[in-house]
This record gives sequence, structure tokens and C-alpha cells, in this order.
Amino acid sequence: MGFRIVLLGPPGSGKGTQAEKLNDDLGLIRLSTGDMLREAVRDQTELGKMAKQYMDKGALVPDDVVIGLIEEKLVSIREGFVLDGFPRTVQQADALGKLVSINRVVNLDVDDDELVSRLTKRRSCPNCNVVFHLLYKPPMKDGVCDKCGAALYQRSDDAEDTVRERLNVYRKNTFPLIEYYSKQGILVNIEGKGSINEIYEAIEASL
Repeated sequence: MGFRIVLLGPPGSGKGTQAEKLNDDLGLIRLSTGDMLREAVRDQTELGKMAKQYMDKGALVPDDVVIGLIEEKLVSIREGFVLDGFPRTVQQADALGKLVSINRVVNLDVDDDELVSRLTKRRSCPNCNVVFHLLYKPPMKDGVCDKCGAALYQRSDDAEDTVRERLNVYRKNTFPLIEYYSKQGILVNIEGKGSINEIYEAIEASL
């Protein structure tokens, strides 16, 4: 098995973008709990209905639900992977450690004001999950997905009040992971500012 990476960082720090580049350049399978959960919500599965109640409030989805999703995916993976959006708590990290050994944790550090600006200007595709940004990555045609032509929308959890609540939840619940993984000697801190390529080069150099 290749690299087994966890990407840490608050909402809007660029984890998804960097995970995609790690997939494209190093062949690491991207595992995004956010995409998994949004797909379940869109399909109105029982899991999706339960998760939506938490996601709309900017709260964390219960551990047992998220861990179940991850476990199902890891069973079928034999190559390297990058986890985007999981774990978010020390309890989740403990559960992950029982499933697989992680060999690098990358923490993207970005201040809150920058994150609010990034997130409130995001627009998402409901069909293929591609994410655009009105300033940094606008669609070629206003309001339309470049990839599949669907109408873009602003996720309910990208509204400013919800964004700030999501950041509060992150600081409270996820920040302890930095100390948790630092003690294991596998954590590297990367400043999440600059161009996408500059940040990626810093991540790649840390592996």
C-alpha cells in the first residue's frame, strides 16, 4: 500500500483541492466524507436524512455514521489514499487507527476571515460535486457547471452564519487532533495561503 494521508484543516482551507491534486499526481484515492454524506443526502437515504439534520446546522455528523462510511470504503482499497474531512475528533482518529495505519498527517492552517470569504463565495454542482469559487475558480458560464452543465447552487452550510458556526465547531472539536498526531510524529503544518500549486508543492515536499 502507498501513502496513507490525512488532510486536516478548517472548512475552506483547500483540503478538497489538494486531495484532488494528490489523486491526479500521485494516484492516491481521495476519500471525502463530505462527498459521501452529500450524496446520501441527495439520494434521500436513511443515512442522508439523518446526516442532513446536522449538516444544515453546521454541526458534526455522529461518529458512528461517518466511521461506518469510511470502513466500507477502506475494505476495498489496496492502493494509497488521502482522507479529506476525516477524522475530525480524537475519538474518530482512535477508530481510524484501529482500521488502518496512517503515515502522514498534513494540517492546512488558514485564518478565519479568509475562510469566511472563501466559503461564502463557493458554488457547488448538485450532480457531479464539482466546486467552483466566484473569485478563484469561477465557472466559464455564470451559474452553470463546466463539467456537466447543471445549475450551480450555494450549499446551505456555506451561508455566512453557518460558516462561522462550522469554524467554531472545528476549533472546538478538531483542533485537538493537531496535538494528537503531533505526539505520534507524523504531523506537518502547511500554511494554506498562496497559489494552489505553491501549497501543493509544500505538501508534496513533506511526504
